[in-house]
Amino acid sequence: MDGKTAATSSAALMVDLIISLDGYASAEGWPGWWGLEGPEYLGWLEQEGEKGYTFLLGANTYRLMSGMSEEAAAGGSEFSDEEGASLTGLAAVPKLVFSSRLQAPLTWPNSELVNGDAVEAVRELKRTGTVPLSTLGSLSVCRSLLTAGLVDRFRLVVFPVITGRTGRERIYDGYPDVSLEMVESRTFDGRLQLLEYIPTVLTGPPGSRSV
Repeated sequence: MDGKTAATSSAALMVDLIISLDGYASAEGWPGWWGLEGPEYLGWLEQEGEKGYTFLLGANTYRLMSGMSEEAAAGGSEFSDEEGASLTGLAAVPKLVFSSRLQAPLTWPNSELVNGDAVEAVRELKRTGTVPLSTLGSLSVCRSLLTAGLVDRFRLVVFPVITGRTGRERIYDGYPDVSLEMVESRTFDGRLQLLEYIPTVLTGPPGSRSV
């Protein structure tokens, strides 16, 4: 079977996404986390933040998240206490930003600009690195890394909403076919579903000669 992801290593890569039931990353007019975050989920996010990930993101996500982080740190924003703490905490974690348009030095603390191809840069990081990697938003970066077979874990937190009219950023558009082996599942606060998989990129439907 072609396209199998790289073997798990100390520099294993996780694509980490939040998603509505109908496959959107966000929705116009809805609050962050679709307004459904609860204490179990927020506690889990805090624990995940202590695992020492280096976060990978593209230019658009960098602009959005750095601006939100600065706004939250300044105080007086419309973010909830939980959202504000999550956003300001991102300033302290290491981040690699893939862009040919941004200019160094980046203003968001602990952000390193990578001008080259994201796939080749991450391939080298996985070959030589010792720190676990995780994506932060950045749907096009996630899609490219998955297509290249570099993703060791594909993790979703599914929020129980359908945003067919207001949904924005369809997550799976442009994806290859992928088989998923579930390795973990969990429910937060009685409503949010965590699903974690080992992905294998397919070159054709299962059972066909092109797989």
